[in-house]
Amino acid sequence: MASKAILFLEGHKSETPSRFAEEAAWRKENASWLRWSRQLAIILIGYMQDNGLKRADLAARLGVSPQYVSKLLSGTENLSFKSIANIEEKLGITCLAMV
Repeated sequence: MASKAILFLEGHKSETPSRFAEEAAWRKENASWLRWSRQLAIILIGYMQDNGLKRADLAARLGVSPQYVSKLLSGTENLSFKSIANIEEKLGITCLAMV
């Protein structure tokens, strides 16, 4: 006889199959640029906190939509150098240190 926990889990099983393996493989394949994207997100969050800004405020400063800011803050947006330079210029901050 199945335990209560097993019966509970079977009763609440999602109809949608898990994509965990595919998502983990994607994160592994894209680890190098994802690291840069997460770092940019951390910098932007710090900028928002330091300046008392909300997403809409940051969007206005960047001249983009709040939805795009949400993508930036997710740490999973693959940005060009041009996009990063534009962010740096509009906010007056450095996101990528020159080596």
